[in-house]
Amino acid sequence: MTSTAPGSALPQRHLWIDASAGVAGDMFLGALVDAGAPLAEVQGAVDAVLPDTVRLTAQEVRRAGLRATRVVVEVTQPDQPSRTWADIRELLSEADLPAAVAARALEAFRVLAEAESRTHGIAPSDVHFHEVGAWDSIADVVGTCAAVTLLGVETVTASPVALGSGRAATAHGELPVPVPAVLELARGWSVTAGGEGELATPTGMALVRSLATACEPLPPMEVGAVGVGAGGRDTPGRANVVRAVIGAPAERPAGVAADVGAVDGTQDLLVLEANVDDLDPRVWPEVLASLMSAGAADAWLTPILMKKGRPAHTLSVLCRPVDRRRMCDLVLSATSTFGVREHPVSRLALQRDWRSVTVHGHPVRVKVSLAADGTVRHATPEFEDAAAVAREIGLPVRQVLDDAGAEARSAGIAVGSRLP
Repeated sequence: MTSTAPGSALPQRHLWIDASAGVAGDMFLGALVDAGAPLAEVQGAVDAVLPDTVRLTAQEVRRAGLRATRVVVEVTQPDQPSRTWADIRELLSEADLPAAVAARALEAFRVLAEAESRTHGIAPSDVHFHEVGAWDSIADVVGTCAAVTLLGVETVTASPVALGSGRAATAHGELPVPVPAVLELARGWSVTAGGEGELATPTGMALVRSLATACEPLPPMEVGAVGVGAGGRDTPGRANVVRAVIGAPAERPAGVAADVGAVDGTQDLLVLEANVDDLDPRVWPEVLASLMSAGAADAWLTPILMKKGRPAHTLSVLCRPVDRRRMCDLVLSATSTFGVREHPVSRLALQRDWRSVTVHGHPVRVKVSLAADGTVRHATPEFEDAAAVAREIGLPVRQVLDDAGAEARSAGIAVGSRLP
């Protein structure tokens, strides 16, 4: 079921999830199995957490005429209990799982527990799961995290998510769609209604938010594998599927992260800060680069004067709330600070895109920002590309930048026009 070029090895470095028709745990898992994750090894990871409890089977199905793989989770031991976040954390911590699988699964359930705690107004430790603490959801989360690891995925991004509309029956009674936990998990992410019914489940949304570092269209990449995972319903006229695209990502310009959160809308983000006065200044460029590579929306330094007249820097990191713990851990490990403070912020972000123009026979990328109506607000040649061309042909960087701007305008990439 793997869509791979004949005779080639899968690069399997970046995973992009297409959740434009919705997302559920079994759909996510089905897409990864369809992309090549070995079901027997995924089953082994699930068995490490829930021994002799569930059996995974894969079926080829059709959804609105589109071929897809559906992974069915079958119970072999009835009367499975509902569980608390503490119960699930203990199960995952004690299971014989690879460290990467356990860490990803723990993060997915932590994100879900925090969303449920906000929904019900209780502490995360007091959250008592019903649907999402059942055996099938644990299997979906552990199986998906195992599949991502088995496929060699290092980074993940995802599309805007279709949430659905109408009403749904839950353990708390009939609730409007999207259900409250899904809406909490959607904070800072681009979403659509997408159709009738519950298109995104809490488990599926938690997997997207815990694994993906950014919401973006299909990024530039050399595609190695494509997987299509099916939901249980076959809705006429709308393929009920999640698609997984895995491949080697095209190089992003230095210091540029994928767009984070909603497009051309207000995003709820965090600013993490730490004052540092005893770090070798030669380390700072690598610290900033590592934060950006890890999915920070931005990272910067501000010179300050600390007590006793000591010169220092404030390190600031702009990130999504769901990435808070990971970014804090990176700051604490990459610098000499003893602590990180945080405060919430809102950001209005324009949609961003990249185009390439040819300057003196060499490609130069142009960073473009777009207004809500799709017209170009800004078009700026990438400095590092221009500098590389200038070194190659022996011209001043200023001239190459000017020439790249002129080429962009000639190609229709101009302020006020629609992006070609």
